[in-house]
Amino acid sequence: QVQLVESGGGLVQAGGSLRLTCAASGREFSYYAMGWFRQTPGKEREFLAAITWSGGITSYADSVKGRFTISRDNAKNTVYPQMNSLRPEDTAIYYCAECPYGLSRSEASFRSWGQGTQVTVSS
Repeated sequence: QVQLVESGGGLVQAGGSLRLTCAASGREFSYYAMGWFRQTPGKEREFLAAITWSGGITSYADSVKGRFTISRDNAKNTVYPQMNSLRPEDTAIYYCAECPYGLSRSEASFRSWGQGTQVTVSS
């Protein structure tokens, strides 16, 4: 089982940028697609972005398309979302997970969730 650890969250002003990192350990991580989700209190986890094992294909939620870019470095066992033009509504806990079924937007397809990292965007 792979272990995933998210980092890079913090407080940022609206319009600012953050790059989160998801670091994998425990076994080879490059075999699977990876994804990012976020969650706010009282709401379901929301899909944000996903990337295939090779990094060649990506998928984004409409809410972040054009503002977030997902990428991965298989040599470093990491996956990143670069988040630009942040808005107060982007405030949430951000999670990464792996998907053994290829590119997916469905939370049910993902596993090995990390603990999450808090992102807070002030207005």
